[in-house]
Amino acid sequence: MALTEKLRNKVLTMEVTAKLRGAAISAQKVRLVADEVRGKSIERALDILTYSNKKGAVFVKKCLNSAIANAEHNNGLDIDTLKVSTIYVDEGITLKRILPRAKGRADRISKRTCHITIKVGE
Repeated sequence: MALTEKLRNKVLTMEVTAKLRGAAISAQKVRLVADEVRGKSIERALDILTYSNKKGAVFVKKCLNSAIANAEHNNGLDIDTLKVSTIYVDEGITLKRILPRAKGRADRISKRTCHITIKVGE
């Protein structure tokens, strides 16, 4: 009985996904912003991201707008009832660079990237 209810709820709840891969910012910095919008309504999340002074807010807002467009265009969902059901940030590739230093030495620089995944649902 419980299994059929879970399956029925899974079928009835529609989730739409958007991914932003290779964003030129570390995952640690984006997770600060992602934690702020998790579980919020779309309107509230966009307000938070618009007025946030974090660099990661730009990337999360871009991905969230893509998820909203996917939900509206591909699935015909009403955007007024949507909320951010899931958001997570994974580490992307790390680009290694060299910074020349004094006396012929060099330091290694790590340019980190991340992958942002947002799921919106009703």
